[in-house]
Parts: sequence; structure tokens; C-alpha cells
Amino acid sequence: MAVDIKSGQSISLRKGYDVRLVGEAKGKPSHLQVNRFGISPYSFNGISPIPKVVVEVGQSVQAGDPLFFDKVRPGIHYVAPVSGEVIEINRGAKRSIASVVILADKQNQHKVFNVPSIDADRGKIIAFMCESGLWVHLNERPFDQVPSVETIPTNIFVSTFDTGPLAPDYELIIEGDEAAFKTGLDVLSKLTDGKVILGLDGKNKNTKFGSFKNAVTNWFSGPHPAGNVGVQIHHVAPISHHKSVWTLGVQDVLTIGKMWTTGKYDASRIVAVAGHVKNPMYAKTYLGASVADLIHGQLENGSFRFISGDALSGKQIDGDGYLHFRDDQLTVLKEGKDFEMFGWLVPMKARPSISKTFLSSIFGKKEFDVTTNSHGEKRAFVETGKMESVLPMNIYPQHLMKAILAQDIEKMEGLGIYELTEEDVALCEFVDSSKNPVQSMLRDGLNYIKEQG
Repeated sequence: MAVDIKSGQSISLRKGYDVRLVGEAKGKPSHLQVNRFGISPYSFNGISPIPKVVVEVGQSVQAGDPLFFDKVRPGIHYVAPVSGEVIEINRGAKRSIASVVILADKQNQHKVFNVPSIDADRGKIIAFMCESGLWVHLNERPFDQVPSVETIPTNIFVSTFDTGPLAPDYELIIEGDEAAFKTGLDVLSKLTDGKVILGLDGKNKNTKFGSFKNAVTNWFSGPHPAGNVGVQIHHVAPISHHKSVWTLGVQDVLTIGKMWTTGKYDASRIVAVAGHVKNPMYAKTYLGASVADLIHGQLENGSFRFISGDALSGKQIDGDGYLHFRDDQLTVLKEGKDFEMFGWLVPMKARPSISKTFLSSIFGKKEFDVTTNSHGEKRAFVETGKMESVLPMNIYPQHLMKAILAQDIEKMEGLGIYELTEEDVALCEFVDSSKNPVQSMLRDGLNYIKEQG
């Protein structure tokens, strides 16, 4: 039965905080010479630590050829984003597969698929998506994992804007690919008995995403995290233990749509290279691009931290690493190794903060030049109300974190753990004066519930 969800709602959120940093990507996307691409099982929750690798070092592959599969679900393929030679199969702890690395051809070659009709039955579409590598672009919540083929989501959500620090502009990314995006939405509509729901930027009434009639659209306005798909789900059709929803990004929808229009697995990506780089820019590349290639010639002298994603919820990666599967942003920050004499007792450099005791609170929409310095160490986990002040959901995050620490599943469920993922509590971690790793605590709680069945 289809779920009755209103379209055209305008939802204004008050809670949150915009972390404005220097180094936002500007201009039109330009082609960047990236030679190496890596796909890592670590990008996916729930996959077996040692998946079955079906390629060897020295082997040539085309874009769309399988690289590895989960031994628990062998029919779901993880495929090559580009054509080229497999040059590394890197291993991590206990012989787990850390990444499969491809040295790209100068001219990308694609495996051509026999694509089923968009009007084919759901089972045939799912089987094709599993074989072609499209299925792993879907993300099932709660738990944030590649969905089971037997699961029918209540709804499918796509956020068309990102309010995170230095986030890419999806209006720019979709330009010229509107038809592929529409086709992608048509395919997604075949996978659910509910609706495909788009979250639109309430600050931009001329958005390109407002013209798609094959999806329910809702407008969200307010500070970060208004662009988070989890926040949008909470205000439209909340998740529960017995309801699962699927989410995916704008460029994932494009990859699905392009398969149906071209018969090829198109993992092209527009990536925002932002932060402490000489030329913040949008780079045309492919999924899993090499960090070293993306920032070649872009750094001044000094020590830097590389983050796949944004500065709040992204994952730290090495300079010789690769962008994670679901990320289309590389953030570069200066390492903060300096010691502040007397800390908060003396006037200090302006920095983003929700506290009115800092001089920076009077600067309005000023962009801040920050480092990775946490300005303090872990302290007692005291209740301040700060977390609740920046989470625009009917959830008490601090009480939830304490329930996670106590491994009290009943309280975790009652306090709304199924509605959250790391990016939803990233701002809570930012404002937490106790300096707790709130995001990893949430993931520990979700993993614990999943393990306990």
C-alpha cells in the first residue's frame, strides 16, 4: 500500500548552526588529471571484512567489471569505476581487504550492459542492479548498509542540497544532466511501494530539482543540518525499528539514470576540493579518486589533514588514500598542533562557536580560518543542553549517548537511535564541551543493536 505523504510542504527549522569555513569551491567544474582510483570495502557498513576479490594485480578491467563481492551476498557486485589496470590489492588488519586500486586508462572504456526495460518487474530490475554494481549505491536506514534484495523500503529519500561546511552545490552538479536524474527517479520508484521523496532547499525557490514531477518534493530551510537526509526523513516520515527507508545521493541517482539511458556504468563525479588549498575548485573525475592526484600542486608548506567528506562528519584519510564511495567532497584542513596559553581565559583568535562568550559570535556570516585543534581534552560527560540546541529532531542526543554507553537497548530504541546516523549528530559532537566522540558512540550503539538481533 502506498504511503500517503504530502507534497510541497515547507518546513522551517530553527535549531542548528552553520559552520562557515574559508576555502569554498568556486567556479565551473573542470577536468582534473587523476590517474588512480580505489574502491574500499571499508566504505560499506555490514560487508564481510574479507570479501571475495575476483581480480588480480596486473589484470585489465573496464568500467562496470566486478572487483569483489560480499561472501554473504555473492550476487551483489562491487564494480570498477574506471577502466585500466589493477595495480594494488591492499590489505588491512587480519588480512581484510582495504582497497582495490586501478591505474586508469587515458580513454575510459565501459562494459556495455543489456539494460532491462524500466517497466520490467521489480525482481528483474533488482537482479540487474546487483549484477551491474548499481545496487551498492543504495543505502538502507537504520544501520546504513547496502539493502537486502528482499527488502522493500517504506520510502526512498534523496536530499538535493547539503548544508555542511564547504559542501558542494548540487545545482551546479546536476546542470545538463536533468534527464538522467529524472530517469534515475523513475527507476527508484519501481523499488518501493511508497514514494521517492526529494528534499529541496527552501532558500532557493528556483532550484532545478523542483521540476521533477515523478517524486514527492518538500522544502526545508534553516541552518545546518537542514540538508541532512536524516533530518528530512524525521520531519516527513520517521524511521522505526520495523520501517526501513533507503537513501542515496544526487550523483548516485545520476549513475542509475545514465545506466538506463546509455547502457554503461557511469561513475563520473564532480568533486568539491575545498579548504586549505591554493585553488578551491570543482573537479570532474570518477568515484574513488586519489587524494594525492586531487591535491597535486594545491598545498602550501605545513602539515595538513585530509577528510573524505565535510569537516564535521567526514572521515580522515591518508594523503595517499582515496575518496570514500559515498563522498563527493575532499576537505583539507591545517593540522592544529599549537598550544593555547591559558585557553579560554584570554582573548583568542575568532573561531566558529555557538557560545556567545566568543568575540566571533558578533561576526555574523564571517568565514573562519580554522585548524584541527580541538581546543581541549575529553572531560566529564555533563548535561549542558548544547546538543539538543543544534539537533532539529525530537530526540535527546545526550540521553541517547548515555544509554549507548550503558548498552541499554530498550532505552536506545525509545530515545530514537534508529532515526540517526553519524552525520546527524556531527554538529552535536562539534558543540559538546565534554569532547566526546559522539559519532563513533552512535555507530557503536547501532552495531550493538544489530549484533544482538
